[in-house]
Amino acid sequence: MTNRHPHLIVALLTLGFVGCLIAAPQTNFTGRQPPADGPAPMRDFIRAYDADRYNISTFHDLPWSETRFARHEQLARDWQAKLAKVGFEALDQTGRVDYLLLRDELDRSLARIARHRRQLAELDGLLKFREAILRLEEARCRGEAVDSRAAATKVADVAKQAKEAKEQIEKAAKAKKEPIAPMIALRAADAVKDLRGALKRWFEFYNGFQPEFSWWVKTPHGAADKALEECAKFLREEIAGQKGKDEDPLVGEAIGAGALAEEIRFEWLPYAAEELIAIGQRELAWCEAEMRKAARAMGGGDDWKAAMAKVKADFVPPGEQDELVARTAREAIAFTKKHRFVTVPALCEETWRLTMMSPETLKTIPYAAYSSQQMMVAYAREDMPQEDKLMVMRGNNRAFTRLVVPHELIPGHHLQIFQATRHDPYRQMFRTPFYVEGWALHCELRFWELGWARTPQERIGMLFWRMTRAARIIVTLKFHLGQMKPEEMVNFFVERVGHERLGATSEIRRFIGRAPPLYQAGYLLGGLQLRALRSEMQLPDQQFNDAVLAVSPIPIELLRAELRRSPLTRDARPSWRFDGAR
Repeated sequence: MTNRHPHLIVALLTLGFVGCLIAAPQTNFTGRQPPADGPAPMRDFIRAYDADRYNISTFHDLPWSETRFARHEQLARDWQAKLAKVGFEALDQTGRVDYLLLRDELDRSLARIARHRRQLAELDGLLKFREAILRLEEARCRGEAVDSRAAATKVADVAKQAKEAKEQIEKAAKAKKEPIAPMIALRAADAVKDLRGALKRWFEFYNGFQPEFSWWVKTPHGAADKALEECAKFLREEIAGQKGKDEDPLVGEAIGAGALAEEIRFEWLPYAAEELIAIGQRELAWCEAEMRKAARAMGGGDDWKAAMAKVKADFVPPGEQDELVARTAREAIAFTKKHRFVTVPALCEETWRLTMMSPETLKTIPYAAYSSQQMMVAYAREDMPQEDKLMVMRGNNRAFTRLVVPHELIPGHHLQIFQATRHDPYRQMFRTPFYVEGWALHCELRFWELGWARTPQERIGMLFWRMTRAARIIVTLKFHLGQMKPEEMVNFFVERVGHERLGATSEIRRFIGRAPPLYQAGYLLGGLQLRALRSEMQLPDQQFNDAVLAVSPIPIELLRAELRRSPLTRDARPSWRFDGAR
């Protein structure tokens, strides 16, 4: 997996322009070609929108502010009007893809604002002090003169309201009347923390610079700051149960069937959630059958869970995981080159390194991740509890690590991000996990076919990860449909896939926390999309993969349209049913 905020694909703005891919299905594929001299209207159009969006986001930066919502809504509607005036038929294929990307980004922005407003409405009774804080900070940003005495009264009221809010919540909790849902409490705690930060910025702007301000406001601000801190702490720890401990309950927010269908459409998937779950279930069943084959090859009959237990017990001693990862990385690069899988630039091969994860990071990332040219290696530390040490070591055994390394480095995310900074950087706002994680899964699927697993044990290691990706589709979509609770998700990973409970809990904590609702489903579904596209185009690995990495991280159906020059219309919607190719 990559670092998720935001996937570490750097949006470099360059003056160069990479033209459209020209390729007829199965024949005459020549890769990306430079365009004829002349304007690139959609490229420049998107850059202008991105610049406007950046300016508004950085200026209207107050969280939970209706001013911020309204300004972003106005921006989206203004740009929808501008986009409607673009002559779609005059655009080349790349321009038409860009048009559809921006059209959907604007629609998605409006849908996101509507969802945030609904979430804010659920917090109104808990955040009576919100408007006072926002008005103070907004007035400062507009350069209005501050009335110190009046401001002190408003800040004192904030302290009183925050204290009363905490007392009312505490009283209701003790009486068990109208309990606040843990997710609402957690969202409210985050909002109070953000508002406390806004009030502190406002105070520090004047404090010490205007003597009268400090005389009036310093004491009430201290009281307000303390009251807000205590309110947020109570909501987070006592109501949501989030105390920063391993045994904290799993708290997440299901977005519901309607919002999930909307997210699926924005990812250019012409499928219902139930159909995607069925794909995950089918893939999981395929993996279980292959697991039984590998278990038999190990001499253990059909008991693949017993075989997996043996695989998990084969981990390196403390202090040797980094050496295993480095050695595997070099082997994966050699394997990639030997099979002419994808072009590996010399600079990309040169510029990666390793770093070890902290126990705190392991709470949400139990295996590995990629961040800023570094593969983050998960392994036990001496200061961890004994059972946690063993679970982390079993979860990062030799066979499991063998697939994690090429996923994160080469030919996976390290190569992918290296190329993404060099191709169509203006498209970075459209990035999707179905491309970002789908690329790494496409590599995994092909490595399986090319023989990366040399032994039954290594086949079990590869199958474990493929089962994990299939399980992610099932549990995350069912969670957002309201059909599966967090504890059931953990049990599914432990019982059906063979995860250690610590690793499963860490995985689910990340899924239901701040990760986008379709992120985890994007791994295998994106990989299956790329596999289906390669099958359609019947191209050698290197030619196909180099072309994919030259397009930028956009929804796979639109990548397909660009590679194959499929007809597109202004009102095009998802239509490619990729499922079925194996």
